[in-house]
Amino acid sequence: MKRRSSALPTVYAIDFGTSNSLLAAASRERVFEPAPLDPGAADPTILRSILCFPDAGGVFVGVEALRQFIEHDAEARLLRSIKHHLGTRSFRGTLIRGRLVSAEELVAALLRQMRERADRHYGAEIRRVLLGRPVHFDGEDDVFAEGRLRKAAELAGFEEVHFLPEPVAAARAFGAAAEREEIALIGDFGGGTSDFTVLRVGPRALERKDVLAVGGVAVAGDALDAALMRAQVGRHFGAEVQYRAPFGSNVLRMPHGIVQHLCSPAHLSILQRRDVASFLADVRRWSLSDEDRARMDQLTVLVEETQGFQLFEAIERGKRELSSKRVAQIAFSYPGIEVRERVTRAGFEEASRRAVDEILRCLDETVKASGVRCEDIGAVCCTGGTAKVPRLAAEIRRRFPAARLEQFKGFHSVVEGLAAEAQAIERG
Repeated sequence: MKRRSSALPTVYAIDFGTSNSLLAAASRERVFEPAPLDPGAADPTILRSILCFPDAGGVFVGVEALRQFIEHDAEARLLRSIKHHLGTRSFRGTLIRGRLVSAEELVAALLRQMRERADRHYGAEIRRVLLGRPVHFDGEDDVFAEGRLRKAAELAGFEEVHFLPEPVAAARAFGAAAEREEIALIGDFGGGTSDFTVLRVGPRALERKDVLAVGGVAVAGDALDAALMRAQVGRHFGAEVQYRAPFGSNVLRMPHGIVQHLCSPAHLSILQRRDVASFLADVRRWSLSDEDRARMDQLTVLVEETQGFQLFEAIERGKRELSSKRVAQIAFSYPGIEVRERVTRAGFEEASRRAVDEILRCLDETVKASGVRCEDIGAVCCTGGTAKVPRLAAEIRRRFPAARLEQFKGFHSVVEGLAAEAQAIERG
C-alpha cells in the first residue's frame, strides 16, 4: 500500500562522521527515526564511514566493506577517515583501479549509498539534505572543505544542500530534553574533530539566540590513536630506522613526513605512492641493522597488503581499554607482521598530551567567548568515546566542579538534532 504523502519525509538529516555516519529525516509534520543503513552492524542505524573498492569492481560501505575486503584477500582498497581529506588542498585524490578518484567522489560514494538506502527505507525519493559539519574541518582551508562536502552531496544526488555545525545540532538534541533553565556546555568528540557549544537551555524550544558560543578543533580520536602509533607502535614499522645512503657518512633516520603519514589513519595510503614506495625500498636496503630491515619488511607488508585499517583498529582497542585499565596490550598479527606492544595509561597520557592540550585549549576559548564563567555552567554533556579518555574527563571535571555531568546515549545526538533543525527549516 502506497504511503500518504504527509507520512513521507521531505528532507534528510545526515551526520557524516570521520568514523561513523547516520541519517534521519523530517517533514513539516514530524521527525523520523534514523534509518537502518547497515543491516550487518550491531546497531543498523550506525554506518561505519569506510569504503571498499575491490579490484574486481564495485564499491561497498560499512560492515560489508570489511567483509568484501577480507573476501577479496586484500585485493581491494579499504579507505577510512575520508572526511580528513576535505580540507587539504594538496589531496587531489587517490588511485583506485587505475583512476584518480577525488575526495569529493570518495565522500559521494558513501553519501549516495546512504541516500539510496534511506529512500528504500522511507519509501520516498529525497533530494534535499541538511548536513552536519564540524566547526573547523581538518586541514588548512575551512571554506574549501565545505565546498568539497557540498559538491560530494550533489554528486550523491542531492539537489539542495544546507549545513549546520555539529555541536549546534547536539545542543538542540540536549535542549529538547532540558527540564530546567540553565547554562549548559555540550562537548562533541568525534574521530576527526572536537566541538563545543555553550548555550542556555530550558523546557522550551531552543532558539538561535540561546547559543552563546561555538568552538571546535580538528583534533579528536584519530589524533589520540596517532599518538599511540607514534610513541610505541610505529617503531615496529621502521619509524625509528637508522640508515646511511651510499657514499654518505651521516646516519639518517626516517624522515618526519613519512612518519607523519605512517601515524595517520587517513594518510597511511600515501605510502603506496610509487615515489614513496621506491624511497622506502632504498631505506630498507640502506638500513644499518637486520632488525631495522625486518621492521621495514613489516612496513612493506602493511602498505602493500593495505592492512592499515586493521592495525589502527587494534590501536583503538588498546586505547579504549586504557580508559578503564592502567595497562593494555596492542596486538596485531598478519602474515609478515607481528606486533605485541604493552602500553600503559601513563605512557598514553604522555604521548597524547599535546593533542589533549589542544582540545582543552579550544574548550577554554569557547567558554571564554560565551561570556559566562565556568561556575555558571550547570550541566556538561559529552558525546563520543574520546570523552572517556581519563585525563580529558578529569580536566573537564576540574574545570566545572559544580556542573552536573551527563553523557549522551549512543551516537545519535547529532543526527537527532539535525533532524529537529531540518523540521524547523521545513516549517519556515
